Amino acid sequence: QVQLVESGGGLVQAGGSLRLSCAASGRTFSSRAMGWFRQAPGKEREFVAAISWSGGSVYYADPVKGRFTITRDNAKNTAYLQMNSLKPEDTAVYYCAQTPGRSSVNNFRESAYDYWGQGTQVTVSS
Repeated sequence: QVQLVESGGGLVQAGGSLRLSCAASGRTFSSRAMGWFRQAPGKEREFVAAISWSGGSVYYADPVKGRFTITRDNAKNTAYLQMNSLKPEDTAVYYCAQTPGRSSVNNFRESAYDYWGQGTQVTVSS
């Protein structure tokens, strides 16, 4: 059974940092791309960042470019999202997701992913 478990969320002041982790199990982690999405209250879930199966390619949504960094450790079956210079508008539930294969095509779309974590709350106070 595939499981994705996020951790690392919390309450932080504007300008602060958090690192989210996504621990994966149940199938070969190193053969699949990973993505992070977020959903703020009253809004649709949106793409944040994605990383290819090898870690050689990364993709970011414009609002987080230069502030967030996505990485992965295939030996630990874990993906990370380092979030710096946080803003109140970054407040959301953050979800990690995994693709069914190596392809990173359209990885900004939810439809590219077949498994999702339960989410972790990030709250940024002003």
